[in-house]
Amino acid sequence: MAESRLSADGKALEVTIMGREFRIACPPGQEQELLDAVTYLDGKMREIRDGAKVMGTERVAIMAALNIAHEHLTTRVAGPLDVSSVRRRISALNTVLDEALSEQDKLF
Repeated sequence: MAESRLSADGKALEVTIMGREFRIACPPGQEQELLDAVTYLDGKMREIRDGAKVMGTERVAIMAALNIAHEHLTTRVAGPLDVSSVRRRISALNTVLDEALSEQDKLF
């Protein structure tokens, strides 16, 4: 579960995502929005880590970023958006990432 606390100087939030601590600058009054984003990201990353063959925090973060970008693009209202085109592109990106990560595993 994501954790957080205001830094001693009051200009940043110290958050924990998947057990790792990060210090993130945060404008005054936007702490709750950042905390909501941290909680959402932590949940997505844990979901991917627990439910897929993806190993390693960096890989989990990339897959979470792609999933969140996909959600954003498919729910965005402003401007023209070809959802089927975006889905095809994300699917192609997932394939490229899987292949690249698979080859990287052979190096170790």
